[in-house]
Amino acid sequence: MSVIEIALCITDLEIGGAERCVTELATRLDRRRFRPVVYCLAPRPASIQASCVRLLESADVAVHCLGARHSWQFPAIVRRLTRLLAAQKPHLAQTFLFHANIVGRIAARRAGVPRVVSGIRVAERRRWHLRIDRLTERMVDRHVCVSRSVARFAQQRMGLPAEKLVVIPNGVDTDRYPAEKRADLRQLGIGPDRCVVTFAGRLDRQKGPQWLIDSAPDWLSRLPECDLLLVGEGPLRAKLERACRRHGICDRVHFAGHRDDMPEILAASDLLVLPSAWEGMPNVVLEAMAAGLPVVATDVEGLRELLGPAADQQTVPYGRSKALADRIVELITTPLAATRLGAENQARAREMFQLQQMVTAYEDLWQELVD
Repeated sequence: MSVIEIALCITDLEIGGAERCVTELATRLDRRRFRPVVYCLAPRPASIQASCVRLLESADVAVHCLGARHSWQFPAIVRRLTRLLAAQKPHLAQTFLFHANIVGRIAARRAGVPRVVSGIRVAERRRWHLRIDRLTERMVDRHVCVSRSVARFAQQRMGLPAEKLVVIPNGVDTDRYPAEKRADLRQLGIGPDRCVVTFAGRLDRQKGPQWLIDSAPDWLSRLPECDLLLVGEGPLRAKLERACRRHGICDRVHFAGHRDDMPEILAASDLLVLPSAWEGMPNVVLEAMAAGLPVVATDVEGLRELLGPAADQQTVPYGRSKALADRIVELITTPLAATRLGAENQARAREMFQLQQMVTAYEDLWQELVD
């Protein structure tokens, strides 16, 4: 067969785990076999530098942003995507994230795309999302789940047929980790002699930053040499800043906003903390593992598959504030144990979660479906 045309559809192209996955896929595919085109439901990002668009377009990947801002635009966006897909005539459409999954599968079938693959990246808890997924599931040939626990959730809670579920874990570019130099955190108010506990992710309910801030007075009081660094933006930022003022910890908690230098940030950190309410297989934990850091994360979907035998020492139940605080204190105050865990994490990331392994798995799946 000639080159396989692939349509990659995602909700937006701001920096995030799914967005980076699409970008890595599109830019690393074997161009002798595949030609990707990326479709984004949202408007073109206001800051191209702080998005995935720059990386895609610099790799000569065509990007179409459909301009959706509101749910009432759904019919128009479906029509527009249908026209674009009919013009491209892809052999297969691969979608990512809930809104793109639904819009993409409807538009692809209307445009006559032969194969449709959906990407399930989290164990989605919202009931109306689950209901719509079930109602439109017949339009999908395969569902790619990022972890075995997400696949179990998809079968048991979403009601998706087991024979359509495929597990392809996330991957990390281990060549970028650990960074050769550490980020200079003095510009964020963190001195060079401080211990740094880092949270990185979207500041929204799923990622648990409110719980982290509310638990911080406990463990910060026991770790006077430590500061908390939050990397990322999101709708909860103003509320989190108010919570810091209320708890009297503004001098110990630092908001970095969006950063392009996560390898350097992690190199300057002593511990990654991710207190998510639900997940799938969080990229930031993979990045921390590749950087050789220990992790404290909630025991949600995908974490045990990432951390392997060391998971018990690095996870806590969601909502258990004392357990979260105690685990952070334990790893900061036992540097030898923390260093050992970091080394185990790094070895596991390099052995099991190389980025090219993920890309190859997608290529093999698409080739099988198209043949």
